[in-house]
Amino acid sequence: MKKTMAIGLALLLVAGAAEAQAIAAMTAGEVRKVDLEQKKITLRHDEIRSLDMPAMTMVFQVSDPALLAKVKVGDKVRFVAEKAGGALVVTSIETDQ
Repeated sequence: MKKTMAIGLALLLVAGAAEAQAIAAMTAGEVRKVDLEQKKITLRHDEIRSLDMPAMTMVFQVSDPALLAKVKVGDKVRFVAEKAGGALVVTSIETDQ
C-alpha cells in the first residue's frame, strides 16, 4: 500500500513538473489579427526562446484552425510556436487571464 502511494505521488510530481515546463515554454503575446480564411494569426510577441527569436510582430500559420476560434483581436495570449515544414506554426494558444 505504501509503495503504491509512493509511486502515485511520484507520478503526480512528474506530471506537475511537465506541466510547469510546458507553461514556461509558452510565449506571451497580443493578437493583432485573425485570418480565418488563410488559417493565420498575427501576434505581437515577446522573445520566443525555443526559436531564438526576438520580440516582434509577425504572422504565424496555425496547426489547427480551431485555435483561431479561441481568440480575438486585442486578446493577451500565451502560445507555443514551432518550425514545421519551413513555416512558423502556432501549435497551442490560450488567453492570458
